[in-house]
Amino acid sequence: MAKDESFDITTGCDLQEVANAVNQARKEISTRFDFKNVVAEIDYEHSATKMGLHAADDYKLEAMWQVLTLRLIARNVPVKNLVRGTAQKASSGTIRQEVTLVQGIEQDIAKKIVKFVKDQKYKKAQAQIQGDAVRVSSQSRDELQQVMADLKQEDYGIELKFGNYR
Repeated sequence: MAKDESFDITTGCDLQEVANAVNQARKEISTRFDFKNVVAEIDYEHSATKMGLHAADDYKLEAMWQVLTLRLIARNVPVKNLVRGTAQKASSGTIRQEVTLVQGIEQDIAKKIVKFVKDQKYKKAQAQIQGDAVRVSSQSRDELQQVMADLKQEDYGIELKFGNYR
């Protein structure tokens, strides 16, 4: 019997790189002229994988978001894995927004990935959900590479990472 090859599909952000990007964004915001003497804060909770943006108005909030995303992109943090909450009014006419970092594949997205692999009718490829990851296995490495290429073309709203290729 032939040995099965496999790889895991995961997602997530390097939290240390996120912290570094947040610190760089804070420095840039503190030195920019358009943010002088106004509320512009970025709160980052490393353990909760959440960020909070607090700004004077919608314009400043969007400017802060642009600065933050540029810093995250420069540090190779997938911006697709950031989920922006709705902007809410805060005290003194300011605005707050919560940003959540996606650290694992949610169950419904994992089911979509498994369904996609089954619907493509690969000869021997099988996909199964394992916690917050999906494992794809097959006897053929070529078929696994085809599955990876096809999954990269699909959009699931998160950045897919392929690892443990063996």
